[in-house]
Amino acid sequence: MPLAVHTHLMSAWGMPEIEKPLVDAQARCACGGVVVAVHGRVLSMMLCACEDCQKATGAGHSALAVFRAGDVRIEGDTRSFVRPSNSGATLTRWFCPTCGTPLCGGSSRMAAITIVPVGLLGGGADWYRPNQLIFARSHHEWDIVDAALPRWQTYRDEGGRG
Repeated sequence: MPLAVHTHLMSAWGMPEIEKPLVDAQARCACGGVVVAVHGRVLSMMLCACEDCQKATGAGHSALAVFRAGDVRIEGDTRSFVRPSNSGATLTRWFCPTCGTPLCGGSSRMAAITIVPVGLLGGGADWYRPNQLIFARSHHEWDIVDAALPRWQTYRDEGGRG
């Protein structure tokens, strides 16, 4: 059945409203110097295979959860790396300056949201269920991802299905 038939059930982030878990989790970076606390409803859960995520994780993709910016709190000293993304937006990644642990990210495309790398939350992320793979155009065959997961060549909202 075409996606358009189901749009009344979907949020702007592509997830059915009923599948958005309420998260209350806290994690520390590897050295313990930074605390990331999340309290709020997930807007989206995805895998991203863009080249920037591959470099940031050292893997074939990153596992990400999107939250409202006000639902994520960071305590401790952080540093950031800012770069232009392929979409023309500015991508900012925050990390611990001591141990290098990735903490969160944001995009000038969507200033009201914060992107959290789910692996940071460890066992506190048993709610995580990715609903899509974005930037499938740069995904590598050796990085095994569930074949049933919807794939987008770029961002979902750019119509890059495939």
